Amino acid sequence: MKTYLVLLGTGTPNACPNASGPSSAVVVGDRAYLVDFGPGVVRQASKAYYKGIDALRPDRLTTAFCTHLHTDHTAGYADLIFTPWVLERETPLTVFGPKGIQNMTEHIQAAYAVDIDFRLHGFERANEVGYQVKVHEIGEGVIYQDDRVSVEAFLVSHGTLESYAYKFTTMDGKVIVISGDTAPLDVVAQKAKGCDILLHEVEYSAGIACREPKWQKYHREVHTLSTDLAKVAQQAQPKLLVTYHRIYHMNIQDNTQNLEHEMAWRCEAILQEIKDAGYDGKVINGQDLDIFEV
Repeated sequence: MKTYLVLLGTGTPNACPNASGPSSAVVVGDRAYLVDFGPGVVRQASKAYYKGIDALRPDRLTTAFCTHLHTDHTAGYADLIFTPWVLERETPLTVFGPKGIQNMTEHIQAAYAVDIDFRLHGFERANEVGYQVKVHEIGEGVIYQDDRVSVEAFLVSHGTLESYAYKFTTMDGKVIVISGDTAPLDVVAQKAKGCDILLHEVEYSAGIACREPKWQKYHREVHTLSTDLAKVAQQAQPKLLVTYHRIYHMNIQDNTQNLEHEMAWRCEAILQEIKDAGYDGKVINGQDLDIFEV
């Protein structure tokens, strides 16, 4: 069975037209394990399905892990619950995440009570289980295991939010670590030591100087500068470092600029900052719908 990391969304809270909301998928054979569900997650999964990743056909999305409850990582939750059901998912969705995700789930279900009732009792009856969600509020340690993967959750630092990173280990020894949003931490380097892929958030170090002092303080405390990511990667020595959730420190809401050009040179600058800070391993800026075979 082949293992892939599929990037469904690499964006941030910014409504960037070429970077969907944060979401990725570890795919082992015919099963997909989602990590986070930012805006547009099901349509991004459908795009990946049409690129040949059969496990990401929307009705096959049954298992997901949430790093933390920020909106950019969870605004696609209702989409993940209901759209695959409409497309005839025949099993409940199973979700793992921090404290509060049970409450979030119950409120989403309540918000869509009219739709649920119509689909259960109206003209076009859907199955009675596909909209249901089995929620597991987690702590640190191995939180999930089947015959394909073992998933370990460990706490990271993202302000006052309870936030987790996830380490996926396949039964044939492949390892993928996904950071979620976090300040630079030794524990990430330790958990990712020698892994096949480390997917880690990053922000443009030189760009932070253009922000107000309060925002500079915030970003240094809850996110990872490229120069600090280099230090994490030096300790971890992953076979491949992939960046996502890139914070460019630029105005996304200005349609008078060439957005693709502005983002492209910042992407190159981020890679150069990582290299200049001392990391000489293989590193790639992940883009939406990139597929990495492990």
